[in-house]
Amino acid sequence: MKRLGVICLAGILMLAVNGCTGNVRPDTNLIEEDGTEGRVVNLFGPMEKSKPNAENASRNAFDRTVSIAEERLGLRVEYRTYTAENYTEKTYDDVVLDRARNNMDDLYLLNPDTIQILGEEGKLLDLSGLESAKNLRDVVKTANTVDGKLVAIPQEVVAYGLFVNKELFDKYGLELPNTPEELMECCRVFKENGIETPIGANRWWLENFVFAQAYADLYNGDNTEAEIDALNKGEAKYSDYMRPGFEYLKEMMDKGYIDGKTAYTYEAIEGEGPDFLAQKTPIVMAFWGAANAEISYGNPDFEMQVIGFPSHLGQMPVVACSGYGISAQAEHLEDTKKVLDMVLSDEALKLYSEINKVISPSKNVEVECIPALKPLNDRIQENIYVLGSNASMKMEQWGNICIIVRNLLNGASVDDCMAEIDRLQEESLKK
Repeated sequence: MKRLGVICLAGILMLAVNGCTGNVRPDTNLIEEDGTEGRVVNLFGPMEKSKPNAENASRNAFDRTVSIAEERLGLRVEYRTYTAENYTEKTYDDVVLDRARNNMDDLYLLNPDTIQILGEEGKLLDLSGLESAKNLRDVVKTANTVDGKLVAIPQEVVAYGLFVNKELFDKYGLELPNTPEELMECCRVFKENGIETPIGANRWWLENFVFAQAYADLYNGDNTEAEIDALNKGEAKYSDYMRPGFEYLKEMMDKGYIDGKTAYTYEAIEGEGPDFLAQKTPIVMAFWGAANAEISYGNPDFEMQVIGFPSHLGQMPVVACSGYGISAQAEHLEDTKKVLDMVLSDEALKLYSEINKVISPSKNVEVECIPALKPLNDRIQENIYVLGSNASMKMEQWGNICIIVRNLLNGASVDDCMAEIDRLQEESLKK
């Protein structure tokens, strides 16, 4: 992936971690101990420790929380990293699965799909006994619980929404949309007034339209656990939930409101971002942190608002939770638990959240967001959201639906997409 192609690994803007070149076996440690005596915890992630005075705030924030743990516990956290020269045609997910299955590290930074896989394989420790786990928001516990075990915890909750140019909406007398029908009408008005493509899209995040419509009732009703249980047993079909969202995307593409062929060629933000910032496109989709980042949408020349995706329950944030997991057979298990507990303490999370201006996984930590994010934040604080990743669902959501939406962009029919979802569900039932 290019610079911002996989913004779901804890929401950190440093994840250039897809296919790379090199000749190192994935079961070979790349980092040798430097000979320093003392206790060590080995962390595998996509990043190295940032240099002093580096400009990447997200990395500095993480490093500062790690430094707190190192100082107070009298140990060292050794960063073992995934970089371009390390592996041949291996994604970060491929490599982290290999390493975790071979118990090569103590602590891992994990994407939602690998959390689910490793959790089901029993490779991750149950973190529910950590002191910091007592303070977690329900959304975090729901997303990262596998077979009754909390197997990963993030430093931030990553929420996705629609980034809109409020000034263009005002220019054409449009209210910000709440429902799919209202968004469709806004696009019609924009198109009739000469805006060629009302919604700028990339090949990663269109699935959020599907999740918002598919799971609005499931996650905001009183029957969530029973509905998920029925899906896991095959008594209900994911395709029945998702068909309306796919049909909606297909209609948007057929009417020219989304350019599917172009979206397929775009990496996240790098493709559609320039037109949005140039006020040629009134709507794009991105994650919370993009509203704060100067390299993304943090400094537009117009009034920007970030709202949830349209659903019949109104604007709906889509939340994807990744996180840190501990190897169930970690070599330095007790020290690793202490490190993670300290990194995820309310004190450390407050520091991290204040630097990055993000949603904390702790219900005790609140950070004032910028005005543009207030509409999205208000819904989340009201506990109104859907999950784009949920490790308790046997069929992995985030990665699978992203791929199937890409099939739609490439000309697949809605029926073809539903057939693929049914096939994946059948596969999950055999596990």
